[in-house]
Amino acid sequence: MAYRTLSLESKGPLAIISLARPERGNQIDSSFLAELDEACASINDDSEARVALLTAAGDVFSTGWAAEVLESAPAVGGRDATRPFACLESMGQPVICALNGDAVSAGLELALACDVRLAAQGARFSLPETAQGLLPMAGGTQRLARLVGRAEALRLVLLGDVIDADEAHRIGLVSAVYPVDDLLAEAEALALRMASRGPIALRYAKEAVRRGLEQPLDQALQFETDLTIILQSTEDRAEGVRAFLEKREPKFKGR
Repeated sequence: MAYRTLSLESKGPLAIISLARPERGNQIDSSFLAELDEACASINDDSEARVALLTAAGDVFSTGWAAEVLESAPAVGGRDATRPFACLESMGQPVICALNGDAVSAGLELALACDVRLAAQGARFSLPETAQGLLPMAGGTQRLARLVGRAEALRLVLLGDVIDADEAHRIGLVSAVYPVDDLLAEAEALALRMASRGPIALRYAKEAVRRGLEQPLDQALQFETDLTIILQSTEDRAEGVRAFLEKREPKFKGR
């Protein structure tokens, strides 16, 4: 598929999605949402892609919603606007977000739907909707609270405070901060470390954490056990045990 709002490339075991309209601040509109769904589906079906990396062209990650989306809320291109970025969460592969610059409103909500976030020094983040008489409408109130806790989430959502990358790291919004020129290389290095793990185990681990947060503890523990039992029958699990005993790197095949 030819994309207009983003680019999708393969780099070994990595699938790299880049927001590709820096001249428009990489705004989020219905065209981008449709192409993001298509890109996520393509990656999910690609047996060679073990980790996805999301970043953006230009000096900002995303300035947020395009005017057309705000005017059509709560419906965005016929979608349920509360879950426009769910494809990133439901993708089997882990998703790392490299925040190369400011992420505002839907731009930050897009990053929150990823599994791990890294930020460039100087990047700023905010959910300014309450100043406009609105609420964050793409999961920001829910994902942010689950990530940084109730108190910090309420501060950022109620006040719309702008925080920098260092504060984002302090509260757990991002996992690390790097100079902007080093960010993509560091993100790719982290992605390659993940990709060296068992691909089935990666998918199951992501699913265990994601679904576990939505379940009572007893159910979540049972789900973890169920996935562990399924893994016992895979070739990758046997290869992992052999490699450990033979003191060598495993050669996983995703089977």
